[in-house]
Amino acid sequence: MCKFQVQFKSINDVKDFVRIVNEFPCDVDLASGRYVVDAKSIMGIFSLDLAKPIDVEIHSPDCGNLEDRLKPYRI
Repeated sequence: MCKFQVQFKSINDVKDFVRIVNEFPCDVDLASGRYVVDAKSIMGIFSLDLAKPIDVEIHSPDCGNLEDRLKPYRI
């Protein structure tokens, strides 16, 4: 399992993030405060406070490739 934080600067960042995450079979969650949503759901992501950093949790023992693809959004 991998954990890190991301922040989105635009709507296009969110769309690209969802597209990348959907290319992988593992489960990915986003958490902001007490809310946790599926990172593969664009509607779920838009329900979070995007002005603050968001915690990403990848539920896979081998998450290196996905983690590399998400580097542009990491903080």
